[in-house]
Amino acid sequence: MNNTPSEKTYEHVKTVAEALKEKKGEDVRVLDIHDISSVADYFIIAAGNNERQIQTLSDNVEEKLKKEGIEPAGIEGYPQASWILLDYTDFVVHIFSKEDRLFYELERIWKDGKEINIESLSNDRTDLTAGPNK
Repeated sequence: MNNTPSEKTYEHVKTVAEALKEKKGEDVRVLDIHDISSVADYFIIAAGNNERQIQTLSDNVEEKLKKEGIEPAGIEGYPQASWILLDYTDFVVHIFSKEDRLFYELERIWKDGKEINIESLSNDRTDLTAGPNK
């Protein structure tokens, strides 16, 4: 649906994945949904162990992206911290409690998206089309 995501978007997605891993986000996944949705190009999904960690994950993502000159278009769920959504227009960051992540199963809902292997994210854009992370 969308055109190919920009290099800048790709760099921001890498920053988000690194920020989530840095604060011990669990089961961090990146889904390339640009071919199947007009909502965004990517979903970045992670889980935290408790409200404080979920907020810390969100804060770290915001801080890292702000240093790159990008601010979220919207933030939902921060006070409750069971599912925080950070909308950056071209990509959306979902940070869940473990229970909510299991309940909503975004990976299942968006299964037609391509899962990006975040361990192999590099400067080479071919990583964006590497296929499922098995």
